[in-house]
Amino acid sequence: MPSITSSMSEQIQAARGRIAGIVKPTPLIRSETLDRILNAHVLLKPENLQKTGSFKIRGAYNRLMTLTAEQKLRGVVAASAGNHGQALAYAATRAGVTATIVMPTTAAIAKIDATRSYGQSVVLEGVDYQEARAAAVTMCAERSASFIDAYDDPEVIAGQGTVGMEIADEVTPDVVIVPVGGGGLIAGIAAALAIRAPGAEVIGVEAAGSPQLSASLAADAAASIGRPVDTIADGLATGRIGAIPFELMRGRVKRAVTVDDFEIGEAVLLMLERLKLLAEGAGAAALAGALKLKGKLKGKTVVLVVSGGNIDINLLDRIIGHGLVKVGRLFRVAVDLRDRPGELGKLVSAIAATGANVRAIDHDRTRRDVAIGGARVMLELETRGPAHIEAIREHLKRHGYVFVVPALG
Repeated sequence: MPSITSSMSEQIQAARGRIAGIVKPTPLIRSETLDRILNAHVLLKPENLQKTGSFKIRGAYNRLMTLTAEQKLRGVVAASAGNHGQALAYAATRAGVTATIVMPTTAAIAKIDATRSYGQSVVLEGVDYQEARAAAVTMCAERSASFIDAYDDPEVIAGQGTVGMEIADEVTPDVVIVPVGGGGLIAGIAAALAIRAPGAEVIGVEAAGSPQLSASLAADAAASIGRPVDTIADGLATGRIGAIPFELMRGRVKRAVTVDDFEIGEAVLLMLERLKLLAEGAGAAALAGALKLKGKLKGKTVVLVVSGGNIDINLLDRIIGHGLVKVGRLFRVAVDLRDRPGELGKLVSAIAATGANVRAIDHDRTRRDVAIGGARVMLELETRGPAHIEAIREHLKRHGYVFVVPALG
């Protein structure tokens, strides 16, 4: 696809003009906290603050603006795990075009509701993005509608490429780290930076449960992972890299960093607590990748693309819980006591003496693995880190308490 590759910079520039006034440029944010953690000059590109909560509005609106009048009358169909669907629904409503968004049945409820709220139809089909996409393609054929691909479309990629243009307007980066699902965002950024900042290294971050970028780089061709996707970062869970994005990435993106759900959760928590930014799993993936590359980023100017912030509140609660456990801020422990007055009070007093705060407590005297006349107490404690947890363990042991199940901290 040499013509697509060679013309992409012009397409990105044209896209920038089309989306002006609809899509707001997001300014780079300096983070002294991340500077210190990564020992680098770190800037965030906060696309989570974009209208519809992600970068996807750029490509969706640009693609709609390239449709003919007849195509607009016939309507459009798209498949999405959430962000592309929200973006297209919003863009279609603004443009007066009828859109149907096919989403997998496993999509986050918050993203389904948000997509419907923009005034277009949502159909739930399939258990993942690829099954939803197949249903959407069939629907297009039946309706003679236009299929708006989430990433394997040159005009969608051109819209996403405006992110790279905006980065280059503000800084000449050494490294730009980008989350990767189908590849549209990283392809557009890489194409833009090839012209505006050719010395910048563009690194992709993929989810361990959907490692299509590393598979594609290894094969030197757009590849699918050949198994079901499994990650909390639904924006990265495409299971394959698009053919057009890969052609644009070839020679420009040479490294993939793979992060697991725990690493993604830790990055979500770090951004929320220290940077005051709410990112979804995909949105925090660039930070997770940067933390993994820490030693190789020293002294460099690094841009992290925060691709989106549309996170389900229930998932956020689980991420926070797992993240707190991982960094030693949450400790769960169970002990058996004699079931008589004062025993529970003694245990809580012993914990209080360590400076830990009891977040939750469960007192169960009816378990089959607890002796008659005894009770099992399970506690969830707020702690200050691994050293504090170890101090709590030692303090309770000295007071005669025995852990009856392995602590989850």
